[in-house]
Amino acid sequence: MVVMSGTSPAAGGQRRQPIIEAAIEMTARTGWAAVTMTRLAEHVGVSRQTVYNEIGSKNALADAMLAHELGRFLTAIGDAFDRHADNLVEAIYDAVRDVLELAGDNLLVRAIASATHGADTELVPLLTTHAETLLADVKAMLAERVEAYRPALTKDQIDVLIDIVTRTVLSHVVQPSGTPAGTADGLAWLASRVLEEPARKPLRYG
Repeated sequence: MVVMSGTSPAAGGQRRQPIIEAAIEMTARTGWAAVTMTRLAEHVGVSRQTVYNEIGSKNALADAMLAHELGRFLTAIGDAFDRHADNLVEAIYDAVRDVLELAGDNLLVRAIASATHGADTELVPLLTTHAETLLADVKAMLAERVEAYRPALTKDQIDVLIDIVTRTVLSHVVQPSGTPAGTADGLAWLASRVLEEPARKPLRYG
């Protein structure tokens, strides 16, 4: 974040969040290409310079938007695991269901889904650039939570399970083919089979 002299941290914190939320709303309504710092400033009711001071460039704005929404999804996942501290399969079920339900009402996710279908060509390369980083953040968080259950799996096997679950969930976030509960039920079933019959040998190929 770029902070100009004379801007206090408290004021910056108060302005940054509304700017990010307004950018998400504008992206969902009119597309990422139509979002400009001038329009954003008018929408929030601040000066254009304030937007630059709080956010920086348009790419930095995209980073902030994605981080904001990722935080909401990670919170939902963490809450699901906290509710089922003694049952990993139930934790996975709740986490998948809650993430997909949250995605269904998420403005930025709707914009991303539209972009992947050709509605916003400027947003697609931006998402591609950040996709692996975001996926790595989610996987790291899940690995820590899953390992706390001490499943009878090697670290490599846990990583495979997490990769399958996260990539399947992401595909359903962008283009769902069933209900959140139905998708969660299928992935929880898959996880239960893996956890009940773990492969005792390490993976052959790394």
